[in-house]
Amino acid sequence: MNQDVDQIKLLAIFHFIVAGVAGLFACFPIFHLLMGISMLAGGFFPDAAANEAPFPFGIFALMFTLIPAAIIFLGWAFAISLAVSGYFLLKKQHYLFCMVMAGVSCIFTPFGTVLGVFTIIVLMRPSVKELFNYGTVGQAE
Repeated sequence: MNQDVDQIKLLAIFHFIVAGVAGLFACFPIFHLLMGISMLAGGFFPDAAANEAPFPFGIFALMFTLIPAAIIFLGWAFAISLAVSGYFLLKKQHYLFCMVMAGVSCIFTPFGTVLGVFTIIVLMRPSVKELFNYGTVGQAE
C-alpha cells in the first residue's frame, strides 16, 4: 500500500512537469499569431487594402490568426488539464478523470506517452482503485 502511495506521488510530480513542458510548447505559435494579427491590421501588406493583391490576403491573414490561436488554446487547455490531473492524483480523487487524462497524454510524445502508459499501469491496480475509493458514492479523505 505504501508503495502505491509513493508511486502516485511520483506520477503526480511528473504530471506537473509534463504540464509545464506542454504549456511551454503551446507558446511556440505565438509568433505566428502576432504575424496574423499584424496582417489583419494592415501592417504587413498595404496593397491588400486597395485590392491590388494577386491573392486574397485577408483569408491568408485569418488563417495565420485562427490556426495558431486554436493551437495555443488547445495546448494550454491540455497543460491545465494535465496539471489538474496531477493534483487529483495527489488527493486520490476523480479516478476516471485521471485515467482519461493518462490516455490523452499519450498523444504528447515522447514525454506524455511514457507518463500516460505508466499512469495507466499504476491506476489499473486493484489496490490503487481502493485508494481512490472507486465505485463508492462518498469519498473519505
